[in-house]
Amino acid sequence: MKPHGGRGATLIDTLISTALMLVVFVGIAAAFRLSIEVVTNNKARAGALALANERMEYVRSLPYDDVATVGGVPAGTIPATETVELNGITYTRRTIVLYADDAKDGLGVSDENDILTDYKQVKVETSWTLKYGARTITLVSRVSPVGLETAGPGGVLDLAIVSATAQPISGALVRIVNSTLVPAVDISLFSDNEGEVIVIGAPPSAGYEIVVSKSGYTTIQTYAATPQNTNPTPGHLTIADGQTTSATLTTDLVGTKNIRSFGPNETTAWTDIFADATKLADVVDTEVLGGSVQLVNTAGTYIANGTARSIAITPTDLLGWDEFWWADTKPAQTNVLYRVYTGDGTALIPDAQVPGNSSGLAVSPVDLSGISTTTYPTLSVHATMGAVDTSVTPEINSWNVSYEHGPVPLPNLVFSLQGLKTIGSGPSGLIFKYSTTTLSTGPTAGMNAANLEWDTYTISVNGAATGYDIASSCAPQPEALLPGDYLSTSLYLVPHTTHSFLVDVRSSAGVVIPNASVRLYRGVYNTTQSTDGCGYTLFSSLASGSSGTGNPYSLDVSATGFQAFSATDVTVSGSSKLSIVLNSL
Repeated sequence: MKPHGGRGATLIDTLISTALMLVVFVGIAAAFRLSIEVVTNNKARAGALALANERMEYVRSLPYDDVATVGGVPAGTIPATETVELNGITYTRRTIVLYADDAKDGLGVSDENDILTDYKQVKVETSWTLKYGARTITLVSRVSPVGLETAGPGGVLDLAIVSATAQPISGALVRIVNSTLVPAVDISLFSDNEGEVIVIGAPPSAGYEIVVSKSGYTTIQTYAATPQNTNPTPGHLTIADGQTTSATLTTDLVGTKNIRSFGPNETTAWTDIFADATKLADVVDTEVLGGSVQLVNTAGTYIANGTARSIAITPTDLLGWDEFWWADTKPAQTNVLYRVYTGDGTALIPDAQVPGNSSGLAVSPVDLSGISTTTYPTLSVHATMGAVDTSVTPEINSWNVSYEHGPVPLPNLVFSLQGLKTIGSGPSGLIFKYSTTTLSTGPTAGMNAANLEWDTYTISVNGAATGYDIASSCAPQPEALLPGDYLSTSLYLVPHTTHSFLVDVRSSAGVVIPNASVRLYRGVYNTTQSTDGCGYTLFSSLASGSSGTGNPYSLDVSATGFQAFSATDVTVSGSSKLSIVLNSL
């Protein structure tokens, strides 16, 4: 008898049940993993707390005068930093002891008894790292002297860490080192929310070196006097007994300069020697045979007329069309006429841009420089072939179209990069904070100069060593890099000549002036050039000249809407440069 009201489990039921079980078990697994993380972290935290308490209890057991760290201010025997293993976890324990000024009797110059070393503040930090990340716990305590406070030795070091806009920088690591003292001072502190680090009771001495660092920020420091840097700026600090030494150190986000190098523009020819028909887009009653285009031959007789058109010629970074030329063979009573079309072959280039194009071109080469590259960025060439005597055929053996294109990437250019900031001066003159001569654009013709301090930077190229001179730079040099900025600079280079003169023209507001007329002349030499879109123009292959030798050059610069500029004592020697500022009318 057939049962009623029952059925077996279907595939859908099974899939749904499996999905529900998967959700449940995934949740359980996630909860289990979280519980393991919590237990592990709590265990590590308990160990860190135990180590911090251990150190703090040890500090409390010491006489007041012994509460001090190795290399600290005050100086003592407590290790400033140590690594401790506990329960299989590696901890870093850091102890900081500093004199503190109590606000109850006034701070600093307002202190009622002029004693700033009222008590010692002790901070113990214990940090550890697990796969879940880095953790730190901190204990802070105050240790006061027995009885009345007494004036401590030394002076006060008051450091302000600020940004380029004079805003306080908190959390900067400030290392204070003085190896001339016995015992030596070597402490590391973090700037507070006001960007300050104050050290009270610092031993009197010259030669306090300060180094300030923070992730993503410029590292700044004081500098020692050396035979090469006799006037360091800023120099190491000096602390006098009972005096306050104040200094402001400026840091900010690092930036990056991207530098790309391009060589001279090139003239390239598109060529078809008819090894096959792959460069022909359309043929009518013509064929490629034996390395040439011919009329089709049928049963020993050539067709009277035929045409052939090339594929589209589409240059990359086209600057200008140059020439169209060909090689052909035309027996008696045959003819070939050539025309220039748009790349898709649908429109004939007007006679205004290629004279005689509509009626057919018969004399090679043909000047294509009048063709607008913006209107016609791609071209094709077309031939009409005819034979009155059908026993012979004309032949096109090759045709060519040349064009100028650029900029062309120039790899592995070695260049120099120098900032404007200095760290002092010496017998050789100013010492620049950032100056390198070994940067290279590498095989990709581009590189990033990273982690740069905000500054004004200049790029230069050793023409004799590299074989190239800078003909233009976008953006113009020198160029200001702001904190955290990313700047891209393109260098355009030409073959080096012994003497050249690079001119850039800007307005009084610092804006480049393109198409300015720049005339350089002396004796029989008289050349006028226009500035490019970046405001530059380069005069190459010059003879040297200066007022000292009695043969300087003269210079005239003019631009629409600006007052003209003239100079009659222009020196050209090696790779000379001059920046011209034009005032508005």
